[in-house]
Amino acid sequence: MAAFASSYLLLQLVLLISLFYFGSAARSLAETSDQTQQPILFQYHNGPLLTGKISINLIWYGKFKPSHRAIVSDFITSLSTSSPSTNQPSVATWWKSIEKYYHLSNAKKTSSLSLSLGNQILDESYSLGKSLSVGKHIKQLAAKGGQSNAINVVLTSSDVLIDGFCSSKCGTHGSSKSSLIRGKSSKFAYIWVGNSETQCPGQCAWPFHQPIYGPQSPPLVAPNNDVGLDGMIINLASLLAGTVTNPFGNGFYQGPKEAPLEAASACPGVYGKGAYPGYAGDLLVDATTGASYNANGLSGKKYLLPALFDPSTSTCSTVV
Repeated sequence: MAAFASSYLLLQLVLLISLFYFGSAARSLAETSDQTQQPILFQYHNGPLLTGKISINLIWYGKFKPSHRAIVSDFITSLSTSSPSTNQPSVATWWKSIEKYYHLSNAKKTSSLSLSLGNQILDESYSLGKSLSVGKHIKQLAAKGGQSNAINVVLTSSDVLIDGFCSSKCGTHGSSKSSLIRGKSSKFAYIWVGNSETQCPGQCAWPFHQPIYGPQSPPLVAPNNDVGLDGMIINLASLLAGTVTNPFGNGFYQGPKEAPLEAASACPGVYGKGAYPGYAGDLLVDATTGASYNANGLSGKKYLLPALFDPSTSTCSTVV
């Protein structure tokens, strides 16, 4: 009987230790799970933002029609609040929300940013061929623009292949060392955007083309009647927002530095209120053409622009 009681007590002790161990392990796992599920904060990494008067130079690589160039150049000109469209919501109103990043930066005084259309360079002869790399060729093309107080935008035509285009990106932005100016070298910002019309419109021109994956919904009518160019505007707008707020990789972003979510890329697929996967949101519709848009530009142009992450409210902000 004594042996039975002793065995019973030993069994209870083993069970108690086991419960304590598994309970501790469960709490530890739960705590780890809670930590991994916490939203990543949009942070300022104390680096410079682009400030002052900045020219946006356009380097057109490949074949583009004059109407194509007008769609993009009018969009750039429409960003300036010095000549906003009288029709609202406007491109300038969309861009003005970027000012919140400047107010939240650690600068001793709030700096202003003024964008204007700079030079346009045409390379219709494909001087570097039709198969390019971002690391080498795009930087080389970007260097053709001004390298002081400038953003150089390289736009490649639909027949140009870029490494990673469609498979992992629709465009990118970065910085490169400038030529020596008065004996000093600095950095300049650049953007590359490709025309996806014939290569991957379902990935880089949605919602103007059927998506290649995810919920399937009818494509929207492009506001400038050009799926490729209207898709480029979406990507250019997104990258422009990322460039001015994180020009050198140490500005505003969330997530890893190697693959950051920035001012617009933090709000993928959101263009209007009520957006959800497969639905761009409640947009404006042109009564004549049936085209969907959310911002008015100069020269009667209409554009679809991405939502921007509002760092003061931690939400995606849209103009409609």
